[in-house]
Amino acid sequence: MAKPPGRKTGSGSGRGQRELKVKVKTARGRKLSSTRWLERQLNDPYVQRARAEGYRGRAAFKLIELDDRFRFLRPGARVVDLGCAPGGWLQVAVARVNALGEAKGKPQGRVLGIDLQEVEPLAGAEVHVLDFLAEGADDQVKAWLDGPADVVMSDMAASASGHKQTDHMRIIALCEAAAEFAFDVLEKGGTFVAKVLAGGAEGDLQKLLKNNFEKVANVKPPASRADSSEKYVVAMGFRGRPDEEDDATAQ
Repeated sequence: MAKPPGRKTGSGSGRGQRELKVKVKTARGRKLSSTRWLERQLNDPYVQRARAEGYRGRAAFKLIELDDRFRFLRPGARVVDLGCAPGGWLQVAVARVNALGEAKGKPQGRVLGIDLQEVEPLAGAEVHVLDFLAEGADDQVKAWLDGPADVVMSDMAASASGHKQTDHMRIIALCEAAAEFAFDVLEKGGTFVAKVLAGGAEGDLQKLLKNNFEKVANVKPPASRADSSEKYVVAMGFRGRPDEEDDATAQ
């Protein structure tokens, strides 16, 4: 398997080469929607790049593009990846925070992935089966990290129901839950990154994040498909829990 790069986003765009579009015939027993999905996958340049560069999925490029812009995955950072399967975001984080200590002279970071299902092991990342909504999950994560996190990120999406508004509400609720978890494990000044779906119910989420972070940006990275309503919220400069600020004032 090719070794995933650090901050490099891949070489060449394929210009000057003839691109052949793959057409998929509808097979017996296969739905038309499945045929279209398969055809899109086979012709997706990010899918092809993920295979060529050794990433576990095209979603890795979304994180690369977000971090190229906002620079939150720095050497030495402690990172928590919620819903980390299959591990593409973990691969990017491991390289960029120097979790393997390969970048001499730079601090070595830590990467912790948690998911409800088993994830194939990845060098430089510590992966656990855990429900981040379970009682005590925040304390368990901080124990594994030996301290608070600098970055909490999530590429999770709720199971699709087929009803656009319902799916939108589900992913917003999931993102709000991830944000609440982040409030319990983030270091002051930390960053929260999560996938949401554009729709109209994210007002409360935006208010929640703006009340707790210095800067909140909403971005659709180039690797997100044009026909997808997904976008990513990047909240930077965590202000800290109100009770932590009260404790600091009292001292």
